This record gives sequence, structure tokens and C-alpha cells, in this order.
Amino acid sequence: MNMGYKIAGSLFLAAAFAWLTTGCQSAKNDIVFTDDASLPRLETNSVAPAHVSSLPKEDEVKIEIQVFSNLLTRHFWEDGDYTAIFLRADDAEVTALQKIFPDRKPPIKESYRVDLQPNQSPRDKDTGKSAMILSVDLDEPAADGTVTAIGKWYAGGAVTGFYSYQLKKTGDDWAIQNPQ
Repeated sequence: MNMGYKIAGSLFLAAAFAWLTTGCQSAKNDIVFTDDASLPRLETNSVAPAHVSSLPKEDEVKIEIQVFSNLLTRHFWEDGDYTAIFLRADDAEVTALQKIFPDRKPPIKESYRVDLQPNQSPRDKDTGKSAMILSVDLDEPAADGTVTAIGKWYAGGAVTGFYSYQLKKTGDDWAIQNPQ
């Protein structure tokens, strides 16, 4: 009787060992997280636009400044102890918005001062603390002349979001048609 338990126990251990080693070795692919490379480090001081539009560059800049200005009046950063806001825009736009919002807390900083590491929230190189990145994606103009723009904020995988804007050209300027 004792011999039967030893054989059954040995068979059970052999089956459990085979099951565990097979299960652990069956997945050959690495797990990919959605924010692994969502904001890659760029070699220039400016962050490249996300979408190339058929709009003239002057109109793109005017639209982006309208959307950034609206986003900068929001309060996404109040509970996060952020020390900087970075814009995914060219240097001229960043400088213009720094002049429009000179006393902004947290301040708007140049993009070369952001520290981007995989799987981490953006950081301000000056303080080592968390920062937020704002960006604008533009759609092609609709038949009625309106342009949809998506204003986004990003401070890591858990702190991200967007607003959708409809803008229409009035004279030489662009105006948000759906204030949020």
C-alpha cells in the first residue's frame, strides 16, 4: 500500500513539474505596454508636429496657439505637483506662449529641458519633478472650412486626456467655435 502512494506521488510531482516548466516557457514574446515609446526623446530642441496638414503653416500656428491658450487656462496640473509645462510645438510658438502667459504656474519651458524616460512620467530637468506635456493634432479642413483640432495633455500613462475643438477662420485669425 505504501508503494502505491510513492508511485502516485512521484507521478504527480513529475506531471506538476512538466506542467509548470511548459507553462513558463510557452510565451516567447515580451509584454508591450502602451506607453513604452509614446513620447520618444528627440535630438532637437523642438518637438516635431504630430500630423502634417495641408493648411498653410501660418494657419497651423494660429490654430495651435488658440488650442494651447485654451489648454493653458485649464487646471490639469493643480493636484500633481508639476514644476513645468512643455509644449509639443516649435520654438517660436513656445516663445510666443511664454509671452502670452508670463506668470504661468507651473511655467512653460523649452522642450530641451524635459527628461523623457521609457515607462516614466515626463520630468523637468531643472527640478527632477513631474512635468506635463501639451500637444495639438490637426485634422484636414472640412468642406465648410472648419478644422478639428485635438488638444492633448500627458503626464504619464495615468494622467492623460484630450479636448476636441472646432475652429473656423474669421478674417485672418482662427476662433474656437465650441468653447469647453
